[in-house]
Amino acid sequence: MIYDEPLFRPPSEARSLIIQATLGCSHNECLFCGMYKMKKFRPRPFEDFKADALECAQKLPGATKIFLADGDALVLSTRRLIEILNLLYSNFPNLERVTSYANPSNLLNKTDSELRELRAAGLDILYFGVESGNDYLLKKISKGATRGEILEAGKKALNAGFPLSVTVLLGLGGVKMSREHAIDTASLCSEMNPTYLSALTLMLGPFEGYFKKAMGEGFEFLDKVQTLRELRMLVENLETDDCVFRTNHASNYLPLKGVLKHDRDRLTEMIDTALKNPEVYLRPEFLRAL
Repeated sequence: MIYDEPLFRPPSEARSLIIQATLGCSHNECLFCGMYKMKKFRPRPFEDFKADALECAQKLPGATKIFLADGDALVLSTRRLIEILNLLYSNFPNLERVTSYANPSNLLNKTDSELRELRAAGLDILYFGVESGNDYLLKKISKGATRGEILEAGKKALNAGFPLSVTVLLGLGGVKMSREHAIDTASLCSEMNPTYLSALTLMLGPFEGYFKKAMGEGFEFLDKVQTLRELRMLVENLETDDCVFRTNHASNYLPLKGVLKHDRDRLTEMIDTALKNPEVYLRPEFLRAL
């Protein structure tokens, strides 16, 4: 099997077998994301996917987890996805789960019954980028969905029985909109009540100048202390039930993990401790993204 690179996967799929069901991203317009800008989106022919899957089944018969790349395999028809799931579960005897990214339009374009069919066929965790709960910011970053549409899509997945792993993006609103971004994002995630919630930190590398210009006059990036204060605002305003919260992505300055309903005080205390001595507790710049 030869991958069409670059290839990406969520942090929690580090030990998963990755098979590409689609190439690129069907939306591919998000201002902050350069993951698939070099690819033209296209579904892979089923026979190509099947050939890869059967090759992997011979070489890695003990695989227990499979991640369907690239950016949003859920854009495929329900019929094709069920065909893929049946193929995988038939040929990997120890397979426990199959997962994929999902974007709002993927979920909104499928009926409730289609989503339940996919869940019953063995599609498991869906990784869902929320980024922000602020409509102004969602429009500025070309997310392709409003706050209301994102909320509807997330609830639709949860109601169909999917574990939903949501990501939000610290620093997206810059200095000027840090508070609005944190509070609006917390309120959206509280209303959605996902299974997992991860906060990543905006990292743009060589695209910083382009992003800053596109965000408009007066936009300033957060420094590490400002980012930590935004994280604190997010945590203290989240009201969820048994949602596992993490900031263990390599982009973040301070790794945290807890169940928000039970660990809010411990998490905010850890943030406050880091704020008092950031040079000791925060990840240095050269270690981010490693």
